[in-house]
Amino acid sequence: MRKPQVERADGLPGRVTIYEVGPRDGLQNESAIVDVAVKAEFIQRLVDAGLTTIETTSFVHPKWVPQLADAAELLERLDLPEVVRAPVLVPNERGLDRALAADVREIAIFASATETFAAKNLNSTLDDQFAMFTPTIQRALAEGLTVRGYVSMCYGDPWEGDVPIDQVVKVGARLVELGCHELSLGDTIGVATPGQVTALIAAFDAAGVGVDELAVHFHDTYGQALANTLTALRAGVTTVDSSAGGLGGCPYAESATGNLATEDLLWQLDGLGIETGVDLEKLVATSVWMAGQLGKPSPSRVVQALAG
Repeated sequence: MRKPQVERADGLPGRVTIYEVGPRDGLQNESAIVDVAVKAEFIQRLVDAGLTTIETTSFVHPKWVPQLADAAELLERLDLPEVVRAPVLVPNERGLDRALAADVREIAIFASATETFAAKNLNSTLDDQFAMFTPTIQRALAEGLTVRGYVSMCYGDPWEGDVPIDQVVKVGARLVELGCHELSLGDTIGVATPGQVTALIAAFDAAGVGVDELAVHFHDTYGQALANTLTALRAGVTTVDSSAGGLGGCPYAESATGNLATEDLLWQLDGLGIETGVDLEKLVATSVWMAGQLGKPSPSRVVQALAG
């Protein structure tokens, strides 16, 4: 299989952690329910490809995301090496109860940077969402879990338009203050540009949230995901969210297209000589297999190019 020619560039990290979201964020937008055995094999194939951080599922109420109603059963089926982190998304304390019962050791919570998305996604206001997160985070930390915070609509909102940078920083910084060890900045509808990425990371730094606490999560609606990722890497970010095969979107934002494909990200990182520990050939084979299970081709450009 063809591989990119390696040419290193100054100002980039030597190693990047790929935070794989395909099994959760990727599959949650699929209308047809994927069998739990297929999900388990998908995760195992991702592990075999070298991914060591895989967001496996969510303990959201099945009414809202039917695709993930099998979360507990899926986790029971998995037998992952200790080196593999397997965080799950937890929306509230009820979800945390289920995660603890499943012996989960790492969770993620989901916040909004805008009023409208908070109302549509969380049935809350921008400020009141923290009343839901705070006890969940506090209990998780007391149980010895680590907590990641997602902030959605960081660069633009389909209902409100432009999102003020200071508004995003206010939400994100509050999550860090509550105890989130990592903050993933989400370009939920894929409208970000490199200038925005640079400005937002700088604003977080000025607010006391270091680049080592940040991750980036880009969608490719306008074809900017890789450019935005490279910009974030140059700013010092070393954790990038992506989805195998480019699966995913957002069920509460119709204009959102797929996540940045892990294969597309890996092609760029490999070409820059940045270590990830992930085998591109095995990952492509995994996404081809998953596309077959879903009955539709992968939108990943690298998968398309390498799989013929």
